[in-house]
Amino acid sequence: MTKLRGRALGLPFPGETGAHNAITDVPGVGVGLATLVSGGPAAKPQVRTGVTAILPRLGDAEPRPVWAGFHQLNGNGEMTGTHWIEDGGYFIGPICITNTHSVGMVHHAAVRWTIDTYAPQWNSGHVWAMPVVAETYDGVLSDINGLHVTEALAREALDNARSGPVAEGNVGGGTGMIAYEFKGGTGTSSRKLEVDGKSYTVGALVQANHGRRDWLTVLGVPVGKHLVEDTLFDKREQGSIIVVVGTDLPMLPHQLRRMAKRASIGIGRGGTVGGNGSGDIFLAFSTANRMSMLDFAPGHLAFEAINDDIFDPIYQATVEAIEESVVNAMLAAEDTPTVKPSGYVCRAIDHGRLVEVMRRYKRMG
Repeated sequence: MTKLRGRALGLPFPGETGAHNAITDVPGVGVGLATLVSGGPAAKPQVRTGVTAILPRLGDAEPRPVWAGFHQLNGNGEMTGTHWIEDGGYFIGPICITNTHSVGMVHHAAVRWTIDTYAPQWNSGHVWAMPVVAETYDGVLSDINGLHVTEALAREALDNARSGPVAEGNVGGGTGMIAYEFKGGTGTSSRKLEVDGKSYTVGALVQANHGRRDWLTVLGVPVGKHLVEDTLFDKREQGSIIVVVGTDLPMLPHQLRRMAKRASIGIGRGGTVGGNGSGDIFLAFSTANRMSMLDFAPGHLAFEAINDDIFDPIYQATVEAIEESVVNAMLAAEDTPTVKPSGYVCRAIDHGRLVEVMRRYKRMG
């Protein structure tokens, strides 16, 4: 049974969403999920992992730059391709998210997907593939050291990328993730806005695997101070969060880098302080300014961009979408047994108890 998302539950998140309240509301963006679950409480190995693929230019027959910006709040993690994003301002191909020990395999699969998908360009010239692959640690709920993510699994996520609704919680790369000591995982949200009379969309997707219970805040309410049962960690958090923000707003790379920085505020609204062991790593991309790969482009390029001075509503939409994405990830999640240490259960947040706390603070819609 599909669980209610935040808005359906009555949580009064601000802002107007797109049709699916997902990153796929950004025109041309697709998401694919491949989930691997095997082994029960008495069986080994217990595997709860997967791959999430985001295709910023779904269905394009020709490879094109995707303009982007990167930011790390805390760098205890990995996101490949960011050196070139910081220097060149773009990437080409997919974004994938998985577990910490599977970055290499997923990168290999994403390179193969790129070569296969854009065979004419890769077979005729000296062009290279540098996909973006990010990770968070699922070793509490999955046999991460077993290296169970295969090239075929990653390819499944890439080949299954679609527009439309996006599954959340225990799916894709988020299958074995924990947020605020509740079951976390994959979450998404979007915002519609107008700039200079034109309509645009900002969408976010998170792989939420971060935070301590006593930090948890939902729409300003200290929920973690009230829902204190079934905590998992003693002294420090054991996870990270990846945030991907997509938009069809025409933006320069420096503007996208500034948008990515606002993810720090978006996740901060949930209460995290960006713990020392956490990889809090953010990427923002724009699907606007479509052009050929620079290898095949003319010497002069035309580029449209929004005026920096009117960015405040864009930053607001970004922060709001990220905040809601994290909550949606937790609300969609399902109870999952632990692997290391074994014998426990990572509980999903109880919708009824969350609503009770929110009502106590007069924060229900």
